[in-house]
Amino acid sequence: MVRTEISLFMKNEPGELGKLATAFGEENINIDAMTIQDASSYVQSLFKARGKSLKRVASAASYNSMRKDSAEYALLRLLVDKTDKAMDLLTEKAYVYDIMPVVALELENRPGELASITRKFGEEGVNINYVYGSVSSPDAKCLFVFCPEDIDLARKIFT
Repeated sequence: MVRTEISLFMKNEPGELGKLATAFGEENINIDAMTIQDASSYVQSLFKARGKSLKRVASAASYNSMRKDSAEYALLRLLVDKTDKAMDLLTEKAYVYDIMPVVALELENRPGELASITRKFGEEGVNINYVYGSVSSPDAKCLFVFCPEDIDLARKIFT
């Protein structure tokens, strides 16, 4: 199923995630899935990708400066049950965010299930840019979020 993921930069300081989660809770917005990474890792991966394609857009000194500045922030990606309401709240609270369509799938919690799903992406020639997921118990289904390079082709695989 295609859903809208919200990506935002948040200060990498104690209490910041608590502030955001509290604001969502007060507005009755449920977080269905979330992943957080230090933004410097994100900047580093972008820099390496550009270097591999020989389209380096920043000098090493500029990159080091970006990495230092970006360490002050975390990159948060999340799915919520009320996306429009969440975006209004983020705008009101002056967060910098973006949205992107992703494929969110509930999988059976058993060996080989993730392999089966990711094999379908590969067989259709769809590259997965990133994935995150969670399991709550051995008997519950897992929620996995896939960000494919081609959302339209990925949508056809699972509909």
